[in-house]
Amino acid sequence: MRTPAIWLAILSALGLAAPAAAEDGYDLWLRHRPLADAPALAVEAAEADATVRLAARELERAAAGWRGGAAPAVSARALLIGTTASPAIAALRLPLAKLGEDGFVIRSASVGGRATMVIAANRPVGVLYGAFALIRRVEQGEAIDRIAVQDRPRVALRMLNHWDNLDRHVERGYAGQSIFDWWRLPDRVDPRLTDYARANASIGINAAVLNNVNAKADSLTAPYLAKAAAVADVLRPWGIRTFLSARFSAPIELGGLKTADPRDPAVAAWWRAKADEVWRAIPDFGGFLVKANSEGQPGPRDYGASHADGANMLAAAVRPHGGTVVWRAFVYADTDPADRAKQAWTEFRPLDGKFADNVLVQVKNGPLDFQPREPFHPLFGAMPKTPLVAEFQITKEYLGFSTHLAYLGTMWSEVLSADTFAKGKGSTVAKVVDGSLEGHRLTGIAGVANIGTDRDWSGSIFDQANWYAFGRLAWDPAADPAALAREWAAQTFSPAVAAPVAAMMMPSRQAVVDYMTPLGLAHLMGTGHHYGPAPWVADLARPEWNPVYYHRADARGIGFDRTRTGSDAVAQYARPLARRFADPRTVGEDYLLWFHHLPWDYRMPEGGTLWQALVRRYDRGVAAVGTMRAQWQALRPDIDAERFRVVSDDLAVQEREARWWRDASVAYWTSINGLPLPAGAAAPADTLDHYKSLSFPYAPGQGK
Repeated sequence: MRTPAIWLAILSALGLAAPAAAEDGYDLWLRHRPLADAPALAVEAAEADATVRLAARELERAAAGWRGGAAPAVSARALLIGTTASPAIAALRLPLAKLGEDGFVIRSASVGGRATMVIAANRPVGVLYGAFALIRRVEQGEAIDRIAVQDRPRVALRMLNHWDNLDRHVERGYAGQSIFDWWRLPDRVDPRLTDYARANASIGINAAVLNNVNAKADSLTAPYLAKAAAVADVLRPWGIRTFLSARFSAPIELGGLKTADPRDPAVAAWWRAKADEVWRAIPDFGGFLVKANSEGQPGPRDYGASHADGANMLAAAVRPHGGTVVWRAFVYADTDPADRAKQAWTEFRPLDGKFADNVLVQVKNGPLDFQPREPFHPLFGAMPKTPLVAEFQITKEYLGFSTHLAYLGTMWSEVLSADTFAKGKGSTVAKVVDGSLEGHRLTGIAGVANIGTDRDWSGSIFDQANWYAFGRLAWDPAADPAALAREWAAQTFSPAVAAPVAAMMMPSRQAVVDYMTPLGLAHLMGTGHHYGPAPWVADLARPEWNPVYYHRADARGIGFDRTRTGSDAVAQYARPLARRFADPRTVGEDYLLWFHHLPWDYRMPEGGTLWQALVRRYDRGVAAVGTMRAQWQALRPDIDAERFRVVSDDLAVQEREARWWRDASVAYWTSINGLPLPAGAAAPADTLDHYKSLSFPYAPGQGK
């Protein structure tokens, strides 16, 4: 039987291109396909640590893939890997002192008189990260003998939040069931968990919360702790610490107490005992993530206590074990009828400086709820004495589920680069999150995972890019999203198509904004499942459950007034921003209707009326999807048939649904404002009654 390498040689001799191999997406960005001038490596691990051995195996696996399975060359390049615990690495006196626990150095050195590539770190996991960094650079076309890198993560806790339930249903999941098979654990540990851990380690993710923030107390019982321990055993060698979401009322449900009041000594004692039990099961357990007093979840406010009271009680319980409490600031209740977007700032800003030093407060990227576009959350920069975790949603609850191509690296970078003005110009969200603005030791970025049992992990090939970009931005919040798109495309497809694939990805999220929520509109999705347009819904029990609450359209105008004449949400931002946001002439089109209720005939800076600009944005979004389809079709010769087909199918769905969004929304707005369509704009394909009649009771990802 001819090997793949021999077939490649035959095709090359005949002057023919090798056909793209059929793939199902399982290999993610870790494909390691044949490379021209592939370097041969002779890997030597300087120590017997399990994680260092994994790093060696990854390097050998990649090198074999680059050679197409051919035997390694006799004159392979020596590659020494290890930590400063090894005499061979320590003797090189490499600049590792400032690179922390996870940083690494890659460089050429002379070892025993022989020219050698070296990957060195202070801890084994740094060696693993260095191995993946070397592989990533080679697979983007860098010559191995020219690679010289010193790198470390800017953020300490780089965490995935799984909204996975014990019955394997994934809330807001669009890629199949949970990969955590709680029913069969701990007796059967799915080998796929190793591939999951490997993928996370390759992009620097070092923590995973295994269960839904809408937690069940059962997750903290002995049988389920044994199951979580089995998962932790798989994750540990890859440098990933296990966390669990904790239900605040567990002392009542599991402990038989009559209260979960954090000020009650019996409650505190119960949590201390529970923490001891958890750490006995999982010695390197990371800590608890808590959603409290939000969407019906129990919390300290049920007892007249504050979020700080609740977090600090748990922090005291986990402190002896070196544990961390991550307390979510997503407080969604009907406590502020004026503006749901103000609630988190109102509740948490007065608590700044009152949280224990092993508490992180986790804040969503925007003040509402993972919308296609929101301004950055006003808590960033408003709590200087409290370390804040930025929470992003990788799974696309509000951006077309898994069938719409929407590269979110641009969204997250937009937030991270936003200037809070907390300590003057240049006080970006990234500097808040990485701790550099205020000198915080605890730092973190969290992403709500889009991972499931689908063979392609994420429900679509391009949704893998969001998992990838999240990990790389968590490592370095200042990373260029365009560069990350090219990185992902080069490794997922080939370096030859990296530039055109990235060119598709970069405007994709803006396209979704344009055909779903243009000019700063928000939360216009179908209620409950969040699938498709439903700006007309107005009959739900609480005002903030209804899309009409967010757009406030009437015959006179549209938009949410968040200036002093409205909810005054602008006052939650630093003065330079508040002034900019409060003036429709300076706020910018992206946030115009987020902060202002304006007449339909408001004159736009670019010319024409607000109504004309709104329809123009809808049309621009639909046209952008058509452009993406054409760009993808042009890549047909360079993409394997299977992945080409599934992406083509998804783009067809996206274009159809973009038109649906545009037509249904325009039909509704015209019913409100009574205005004719702007000149040249196409009429909706159907009636408003038709769009209102559509129902989707079985849309995926709904909570249970």
